[in-house]
Amino acid sequence: MKKLTFALALGLFAGSASVFAQTTKPKSAAPAPETAPAPAAAPQHQAGGINKSIPVAEYYEGGQDAMYAFIEKEKKYPILAKRNRIQGTCVVSFTLTTSGTLEGVKLVKGIGGGCGEEALRVVRLLQFKKPDYAILTSLPIVFKLSAPGQAAATE
Repeated sequence: MKKLTFALALGLFAGSASVFAQTTKPKSAAPAPETAPAPAAAPQHQAGGINKSIPVAEYYEGGQDAMYAFIEKEKKYPILAKRNRIQGTCVVSFTLTTSGTLEGVKLVKGIGGGCGEEALRVVRLLQFKKPDYAILTSLPIVFKLSAPGQAAATE
């Protein structure tokens, strides 16, 4: 009896599966009108595969792209991290005061090998314009080794 009930249930399930199957829409003869490209959004930095817009970047001379260009220029990959092939993102938290200075600079997330200390050093070099109010924010600093075959960055 159990086998018969199971067979009936299986048959009902198999018969109803086609009802829930996805169907494709038939292609129309007229092509779909092309849409205009979306307007360019604010520049974003890609950290760990995720695009992020940093709020304090608008107070940096040249914006977010210039800020990250400065960071990449000043950042020196720690020797210990290179030797041990340590890669990742360090996160540095700080408060941008109304006078344009940084206070409470601290490492929120480190990856080891001296990368956290280097991220702190580089963030302390940043010079911001004076905002109207104090801003508490965090800044991701990406440490990524160049792939074999690519030119290595000079130290």
